[in-house]
Amino acid sequence: MKAIAINQYGSAEVLQLIDVDQPTPNPGQIKVKVEAASINPVDWKIRQGRLKIITGNRFPRILGSDLAGEVVACGSQITRFKLGDAIYAFINPIQAGAYAEYAVMPERIACLKPKNLTYVQAAAAPLAATTALQALRDQGQLQSGQTVLINGAAGGVGIFAVQIAKAMGATVTGVCSAQKIELVKGLGCDRVIDYSHEDFTQAPERYDLIFDAVSKQSFSRCKPVLKPNGVYVNTLPSPSGLLQNLITGLTPGKKSKFVLAQSNSSDLDYLKSLFESEQLRSVIDRTFPLAETATAHIYSETERAAGKLVIIVTNQD
Repeated sequence: MKAIAINQYGSAEVLQLIDVDQPTPNPGQIKVKVEAASINPVDWKIRQGRLKIITGNRFPRILGSDLAGEVVACGSQITRFKLGDAIYAFINPIQAGAYAEYAVMPERIACLKPKNLTYVQAAAAPLAATTALQALRDQGQLQSGQTVLINGAAGGVGIFAVQIAKAMGATVTGVCSAQKIELVKGLGCDRVIDYSHEDFTQAPERYDLIFDAVSKQSFSRCKPVLKPNGVYVNTLPSPSGLLQNLITGLTPGKKSKFVLAQSNSSDLDYLKSLFESEQLRSVIDRTFPLAETATAHIYSETERAAGKLVIIVTNQD
C-alpha cells in the first residue's frame, strides 16, 4: 500500500511516499481502508523530533492520527463493527498511521461516521473536536448560561470549540485575526475580537472559562479576566504552566488546566449526534492528495489555516 512516512526527524522534506505492507488487525482491532486523513499540529511536531523522547527512533514511521474510511477486516473479538461500515476515528498520535491507504486501530476508539458528512468532512473532526469537547466539558466544566472565550477560534480546534460551546448553551466570545472574523461569526459566536486591535486580557469583560486553543496566552495573563471561580484551559502548557495547574488545583478560586485529548468512541458518538443534528460542522481550509502531504505540513506550520487541512488518500495510483 501507499503511505507517507519518515525515516528520520526533520523538515517537511523528510516526508516520503513509500510502499509498505498492509497492516493486519489483531483480535481487538479493525482494519480500515482510509478515504481521508487530516493534519494536526502534533503530526509535524512529531516529524520535527520535538516529541522524540516519547516517539523514540523507530523508522520508518507513518504519521497521522485522524481518519475516515471503510472497515475492510475485523479481528476475532470485534462486536461493534462489520465489513463495509463507514467509520471515523483518531489514533493515538504516538502510534499514528493515518497517512496511508490502510490503517488498523482498536475497536474502542472508532465510531460510525456521521451520516450527513463526507469522508473528507468526517476526517477533519476526530482529534480537534474531541480536544474541544474534553477541554470545555471535562476540564472547564462548562455549564449552560456561562460565558466562554475561545482564543484561536478559527483554528482546527477552535472552530469546533465555538460550536460545541454554543450547543452546550454558553455565551461565546471568539478571538481571531481580522481576516477570519466572518468565518467565526458564522460558527455562532456572540462576539468576535480581532486580536490585532484588542487585547482581551486588558478588557473589562469577565469569563467563566477561557479556552486557549492555540496556547498563545498564559494563565497569569488571563487570570484577571476570569470570574472568581473561572477556569483557564490550554493545549500545550509550559513547565511553569504545569506548576500553575498543580498550585491552582490545590487552592480555591481560579483554576489553570490542561487538555490532552483521549480517544474514545463515546465522545465521537456524542460528536456524531451534534453533526447529525446540524449543531456542528467541519470547516475545511484546503485538501491535498496523499502525495502532497509535505506541502500540507508546510502550510499547517504557518498556523494561518482557517479550519482544517485534509489529505485525500483514495485514488493514489
